[in-house]
Amino acid sequence: MDKNATRYNVQLYIYDLSRGMARSLSPIMLGKQLEGIWHTAIVAYGDEFFFGGEGISSCSPGGTMLGHPDTVVELGETEVSDEIFMEYLSSLGESTYRGDRYRLFEHNCNTFTNEVAQFLTGRSIPSYITDLPSEVLSTPFGQILRPILDSIHIAPPGGNVINGGRNM
Repeated sequence: MDKNATRYNVQLYIYDLSRGMARSLSPIMLGKQLEGIWHTAIVAYGDEFFFGGEGISSCSPGGTMLGHPDTVVELGETEVSDEIFMEYLSSLGESTYRGDRYRLFEHNCNTFTNEVAQFLTGRSIPSYITDLPSEVLSTPFGQILRPILDSIHIAPPGGNVINGGRNM
């Protein structure tokens, strides 16, 4: 490792989309306790990056309609330059993370942040976030709701879409 290389801090912003309702309603509706319905974003290079029904988007940290995150997790540092990172995001935005590829349970904001976290730091995001879809789907109510939930595309307002092949 080059000790003179510039290092960038990488954070995971975690938002509870239910604003606490999942904690109180999940035992009644699902028969199991959920702490939240999680939306996550990667914060690096002075911006917040996330994936939703519009594709990959960015904004200033905490700049979506969700406001400030409920939790911030320090993922570590990266030596990946911001130019290489933007090329990487642009490539993802043209292929794996186009808006039309968004799926609430299988391919969502948390899938994106987990992949980006591993690219930048070699670390995964917390498993309680990545395991949430299978927890919900393992319940009878989750199975009943699946057709409805599969049609939902979450894209927090306030971000700038990063189109494939075009920097912000």
